[in-house]
Amino acid sequence: AVRLRCPCGPVTAFVPWDGHRSGNPVRFHSVPAFAAATDLAIDIPGHGKVVVDIGYGGTFYAFLSASQLGLDVCSSKTRDLVSAASAVTEAVKKQFKLHHPESEDLAFLYGTILTDGKDAFSEEPTTNICVFADEQVDRSPTGSGVTARIALQYHKGLIQLDQTRTFRSSTTGSLFTGKAVKATKFGNYNAVIVEVSGEAFYTGTATFTVEEKDPLKHGFFFK
Repeated sequence: AVRLRCPCGPVTAFVPWDGHRSGNPVRFHSVPAFAAATDLAIDIPGHGKVVVDIGYGGTFYAFLSASQLGLDVCSSKTRDLVSAASAVTEAVKKQFKLHHPESEDLAFLYGTILTDGKDAFSEEPTTNICVFADEQVDRSPTGSGVTARIALQYHKGLIQLDQTRTFRSSTTGSLFTGKAVKATKFGNYNAVIVEVSGEAFYTGTATFTVEEKDPLKHGFFFK
């Protein structure tokens, strides 16, 4: 187990280890995830009214099927999906106020995830694309996004605890699995801890150097 302090709170990752090197799949247990809003009617300029869900999985996302915007998450051009998702994000920001149980600094919409609409439990993968921040597109199904989507599906009674779903990225085809492993409370919200699993590989290392003459090399305390 590797415990990480993330901006949203503590997250525990689990990495296979054979005594010589790490392996795959890796997985993590999320912070409490919950449904912030379901079946929320939002007016999208150029598209009219759509119905979105808003889920929290470490950050907030709006979720809706791409078909509501006249698109197909699997076959439409990425540029068209990005433009439509960005329009949803901006509209939701203006029309719905978010609340976080512990930190209002986290009460903002990070992006929109367009799906194929296949939210009911199935052994078959369900596909989505995550458009976040400044119109960036995730290469994966998105860890916090899968967490939030599982929380929404659990809230709606579409999945049960320990039912595993597979999520596919429409951009790269990469796969994550997700399941709700524990029901909990988070403020006034009924929440779940979600386990997300996928492949991970080394992409870089960092080296920190301490010089002997550095007066703060051992750290410091505030009084």
